[in-house]
Amino acid sequence: MKKVIGIILVVALVLVVLLFVTGTIYTVREDKQVILTQFGKPSGDPITDAGLHFKLPFIVKVNELEKRVLSWDGESAQMPTRDKTYIQVDTFARWEISEPLLYFKTLRDERSALSRLDDILGSETRNAVAKHDLLEVVRSTKDRKPARTDLQTENETDFEPIKIGRRTIEKNVYEIAKTKLEDIGINLLDLRFKRINYNDSVAPQIYEQMISERQQIAERFRSEGAGEAARTAGKMEREVKRIESEAYLKIQLILGEADAESTRIYAEAYGGTPEREAFYEFVKTLEAYDKILDEKTTVILSTNSELFKLLKGSKSE
Repeated sequence: MKKVIGIILVVALVLVVLLFVTGTIYTVREDKQVILTQFGKPSGDPITDAGLHFKLPFIVKVNELEKRVLSWDGESAQMPTRDKTYIQVDTFARWEISEPLLYFKTLRDERSALSRLDDILGSETRNAVAKHDLLEVVRSTKDRKPARTDLQTENETDFEPIKIGRRTIEKNVYEIAKTKLEDIGINLLDLRFKRINYNDSVAPQIYEQMISERQQIAERFRSEGAGEAARTAGKMEREVKRIESEAYLKIQLILGEADAESTRIYAEAYGGTPEREAFYEFVKTLEAYDKILDEKTTVILSTNSELFKLLKGSKSE
């Protein structure tokens, strides 16, 4: 019996020691920082060094906080611009815990921090959008020059000028919100308007207007293209006629030169003596008669005609 009681006491002692050790030792990860609380109140400075640490058991509680950069993705909210156009603005921000003790005292956990970010960033974004026209909120570059096609004029493609632009508005919201968040231990690193859309009630009309404007531009481009095609076709037709005219002129010149060369050859062949000239005249006369006479031709000849003499001489022979 005494032996059993001894074993029970040893086991109980071991359990007490284990509970004491586990309640005394805790680990801090690289991406975490710790606030120790005693009876719900912060005790001591924040612990930011990673590794094993010790605390009083049972009465001291370990509260972990993020050391990493965190993101805030606000819900898309409807906001009016200064020119009374309702738009949907989706905002995104990055933040970190810069003062762990202040953060813990005012917010306690990340869920409360996100809620406070919703309030501050959402309200400042709404105020900034309400102070500027739609173009200022949407456009980001003040002096951007658009690309142009050959058919577009300079006035048709120039953007309407802006004074501030979206980047400056984002910067203003960031600076105001950063100051407010520093009071609760949060360091705001960046803020951007992730997406800006027209309100669902006015988007169809705006899209229809945009489509109509693009269709008008496309129709004008088609008209100008048809005119350019007609001018090109006319130019091509004139070029074809010019080429044909030049070709015909060259053909006539070649034919003239050929006739002259033929005449020269005939002159050299049949000229020079009376007999050659008479023979040439005789040959050309035969060629002429061959062209004008056939089987159905009736010819009335005088006794003085050359053909009569030729036929009479041929018959007598």
